[in-house]
Amino acid sequence: MKTIAFLLVLLSATPAYAQSVIAARTIRAQTVITAEDILITEDAIDGAYTRLDEVIGFESRVALYAGRPVRSGEVGPPALVERNQIVPLIYQGGGLVISAEGRALGRAGLGESIRVMNLASRQTVSGRIRADGTIVVGTASTTLLTN
Repeated sequence: MKTIAFLLVLLSATPAYAQSVIAARTIRAQTVITAEDILITEDAIDGAYTRLDEVIGFESRVALYAGRPVRSGEVGPPALVERNQIVPLIYQGGGLVISAEGRALGRAGLGESIRVMNLASRQTVSGRIRADGTIVVGTASTTLLTN
């Protein structure tokens, strides 16, 4: 009898509705998204964000059209470094710290990987962006990003 009552409770429960984030208006690429730019719809859309706080404050990587879902690859952290910007490079390993200047070969945000040309050697290196806009290259990337 307890089993039947338990099954009735489960079957009578209201179904959970999935939500998806959609663009309220057309949002140009490289625009920081605000609460006025997006809406929640009660439709479940594959690959779309499900909460507003996952999108607000991030930057659109591509144009987002009104009424269409906002998907994970279409937004990211706001860019801290622009293409062709002169940026400081830091390498740290084994008690040695090397710093140089470089030119960003793309644009990227906090924690993202970016290619940079060392201005002194003309070599292209990859690194991760810190909050202050410094590019950390080499094995120091993970340790310096936390500092």
